[in-house]
Amino acid sequence: MTAYETLSVEEHADRVVVTLCRPAARNALDSRMIAELHRVCEDLERTPRLLLLTGHGGVFAGGADIAELRRRGRDEALRGINSRLFERVRGLPLPTVAAVPGWALGGGAELAYACDLRIAGPDAVFGNPEPGLGILAAAGACWRLRELVGESVAKQVLLAGRTLDAGAALACGLVMDVVPAGRLIDEAHAVLDRMSRSSALALRLTKLVTDAAGAHPVADDLAQAVLFESPDKEERMTRFLEKKGGRA
Repeated sequence: MTAYETLSVEEHADRVVVTLCRPAARNALDSRMIAELHRVCEDLERTPRLLLLTGHGGVFAGGADIAELRRRGRDEALRGINSRLFERVRGLPLPTVAAVPGWALGGGAELAYACDLRIAGPDAVFGNPEPGLGILAAAGACWRLRELVGESVAKQVLLAGRTLDAGAALACGLVMDVVPAGRLIDEAHAVLDRMSRSSALALRLTKLVTDAAGAHPVADDLAQAVLFESPDKEERMTRFLEKKGGRA
């Protein structure tokens, strides 16, 4: 099993559970954690499975490592150190769920935004305070948050420094549910359990079509054509009809 220093990684047949674990730094994303998350992505690209991403100690991620950010210059910005990772997370073949127990700020918030779904604990807080540090939220928040919650709320967060607590995040659709802290991981697994009962190929193609820029009926038709020829579709529909006594 691969050894990690900043992550706790549990591998299962249908999913991988990754816990951000830098407790002394509120799980802030540093270069080592970025590298280790790339390794997780590489594994999931090679062997597609569902991903559950959470944080240790009641915090998701308190941001990027400020000491590292202060040392970065133009060349590092052009490398897109954080944004390339988050885009890779976004592009994973099968769905990803972020279970957010507490603070998800700056780069931590952007990592959560890159996941397909988010579930919040009652103490969850999302925010992007980057302009206060003389930079912008350049790892996806400036455009991804607008897609998730709309222009008005996105500008409140990005320009006015508003933070979204669990209730506000639920109200604007950023999270799918708010659950008690002690049930957060169990509820996230329950969502993954529902997904795992679906066809993995159908999930993969649905995500691919949903995320594609410029939706087009031809993309739907091509993906459906692949699924219509799959043995899994035949078996699942046969079981459904047998349960219904042959009725649709």
